[in-house]
Formats: sequence, structure tokens, C-alpha cells
Amino acid sequence: MVSEIDIGLHDGRTLHAYDSGVGDLAVLWHHGTPNIGAPPVPFFPAAERLGIRWVSYDRPGYGGSTPHPGRDIASAAGCASAVADALGIDRFAVFGHSGGGPHALACGALLPDRVLGVVSVAGVAPYDADGLDWFAGMAPSGVASLRAAAAGRAVKERFEASDVEFDGFIPADLAALSGDWSWFDDVVGPAIAAGPAALIDDDLAYVNPWGCDPADVSAPVLFVHGGQDRVVPSSHSEWLARRCPAAELRVFAEDGHISVLDPAASALDWLRARA
Repeated sequence: MVSEIDIGLHDGRTLHAYDSGVGDLAVLWHHGTPNIGAPPVPFFPAAERLGIRWVSYDRPGYGGSTPHPGRDIASAAGCASAVADALGIDRFAVFGHSGGGPHALACGALLPDRVLGVVSVAGVAPYDADGLDWFAGMAPSGVASLRAAAAGRAVKERFEASDVEFDGFIPADLAALSGDWSWFDDVVGPAIAAGPAALIDDDLAYVNPWGCDPADVSAPVLFVHGGQDRVVPSSHSEWLARRCPAAELRVFAEDGHISVLDPAASALDWLRARA
């Protein structure tokens, strides 16, 4: 049973948070774009077996959380601290999927005394990553969307008002979305229904300076990626794994952006063993 609470921040904004309430290892879930922040139900059986307590929150602008235009990736550390403090949690691990990956890394980089371990699944690398061809292997719709974000908010807003068909999923992703990961209907639907503003804030954060350096993550880090991912190519995790001093990398050659979540369940065992 997941409980939901609203947390007041010092600047008057609200974060809407979630807590499964059971388990001696708190793992803070960082959601992708565009999702609300409810923790990942398909991972619940593994979490119960491992004594993991899921906590999470809607990123600003999504769900019940107040918008915060201009937020950067580093701002996730403040949000995570606020949620942990409100729930009486001292130390915790972080787990992010897709756009949640960099937000999880930000917590690891900026909260070294609190973060026990970091998992990033299909996460994006910094836009200015030295030596990385950032768009190589990305589906055309993703390239167009993120190039629009790099051109600024006005261009991105016009892009989101246009009718561009998403083409990033491979057949394995579509199969996963018809199975256990149909759960995404529950978190993507409400995010889309609220309009594109939070998605725009996310995409602008990905292509602007993060406000933190993944190389500063001192906790153990596991990068998981699908080798056929066309939403965020696996070269992003490969670059990040070289950048982070305590990193491991697992690439599943036949998986895409969603299907990789099935083998990524083993990352919870990895977290339990290290945290």
C-alpha cells in the first residue's frame, strides 16, 4: 500500500511524495519524462523480497508538485532531501529510469553523506559530454525534440505544439508495454493530461548545464542500458560509466528503452548487497 503526502518547501512550493512504508532500505525512485512519480509497481515483488521501501515524488510541475520553471538537474538533490526529511529517513539509495537517471546521479553527487548507492537505467548523459556524439543512434523524433529544447524555451514550446509522431520504441519495448510495463499507462497518462509544461522543463534541464558533475558521485553506481535503445542510446551510459569512479555498467544487447527494465530488476539485488 503506497501512501501519498504533500511536503511544503521553504520557498512555498509543494512536493507530492509517495511512500510504500515497508522495508529497512529506502530507495528513492526518480521517474522519467513525462511521468508522475508513483513508484514502479512491477518492481514491488523484488522490493518486498529484498526489504526495500520505495519512496518517490512528482518532479516539479508533474502531478501534485508545484512547477519550478528553470530548474536544473541538481535541484533533484534538494527535493530528495526534503522528501527524506519529511519521512524521517536519514540515508537512502536512488534509482532512476530514463530522465530519472541524471536526477539520481545528482543526488549521488550532491548528497554524499546520505546516498548509499545509485542505479541509472537508460539514463541520459550531460549535453556537453566531452567526446560523446550525443544524438548518435537516437530516433529522429527524439533528436528533433531535444534540438528544439537546446534552441530555447520558445522553440521547444512551438515544437510541443506541433504534431510529431514518436518513433523511439523497438518491438521489444512495445511487447513490454503490453505486459507488466503497461504500468506506464498509470504514470504517463496523468502527466500528459496536465499539458507539456513539466516535460518542457525536463528537456530544458537535460540540454543545459546540470549544476553537478557525475564524477563527484562517490557511492557505488550501476548503469543499466539496452543496446538497442533509440530513445537514449547506450553510448550515454557507457560515457557516464567511464566518468564515475565507482561505476559498473551492464548493457543488455537486445533490449530497448522499456524492455531493459525487466533485466534491470536485478539492480535491486545489486543495491541491497551494497547498501
